[in-house]
Amino acid sequence: MQPPPGFDGIKGNMVCKLHKAIYGLKQSPRAWYAKLSSVLEKAGFLRSNTDSSLFVRTGTSGKLVVLIYVDDLIITGDSVAEIEALKVSICQTFAIKDLGKLKYFLGIEMATSSKGLFLHQRKYVLDLLQEAKMLDCKPAITPVDSKLRLNTDGEAMHNVSYYQRLVGKLIYLTITRLDITYAVSLVSQFMHSPTVDHLNMVKRVLRYLKGSIGQGIIMRNNNSTAISGYTDVDWAGNSLDRKSTTGYCTFVGGNLVTWKSKKQHVNLYGLKGFFQT
Repeated sequence: MQPPPGFDGIKGNMVCKLHKAIYGLKQSPRAWYAKLSSVLEKAGFLRSNTDSSLFVRTGTSGKLVVLIYVDDLIITGDSVAEIEALKVSICQTFAIKDLGKLKYFLGIEMATSSKGLFLHQRKYVLDLLQEAKMLDCKPAITPVDSKLRLNTDGEAMHNVSYYQRLVGKLIYLTITRLDITYAVSLVSQFMHSPTVDHLNMVKRVLRYLKGSIGQGIIMRNNNSTAISGYTDVDWAGNSLDRKSTTGYCTFVGGNLVTWKSKKQHVNLYGLKGFFQT
């Protein structure tokens, strides 16, 4: 680390001593997480075994949950008094800013009503359409053309990074838009050598988003924690390598929580024969 311009207080082998982690240093994320997690653990929180950014505390007044993303924290729980007490406790160690009820986080918008919690990425979609210069495009009914035929032949794209950037943003959009999951899984298969035809597939998805900007997912209190799941698979649906595509979704208490569409790793070949047992 170099001293700031105009500062001549360091001479010889003297160095600067950092009192806190600074953005840009390689060790700053680790140091910040170690400090923040130690404060939460002293407050009685337990780190999740599956997600290191999730901390949970269970007490007589209910459950308190803290989700961390760098220096942004989401706090939720059964008791408002416990949440306020935690804010006061954290404020004694860190300089924090209370942003109030959660409305926007990492490109995801939250709308609360009597029906439940609605999650969507409307602003994110509008910014994506503006970047692709497709704000005035004609909307499409479906994200994928029903007569689509995958191919690797065609005019290669000169600006590969442009294609990769658009597909990368579409992948992040699948956090709340499960209806484009299959289409995004298709266009993400050509990230390294896309053609103009593949770019047209991406534009088809963007045209579909133009006609469904405000869609998202809703979380309701159904007084249930039952877990159910659904899965389906096509049969050698990929015309390039004869691989199948698997899709699944999972519900907890009637609310959709996970979904995925992924091409399988194995090839399927036509065989005819009999098996004996």
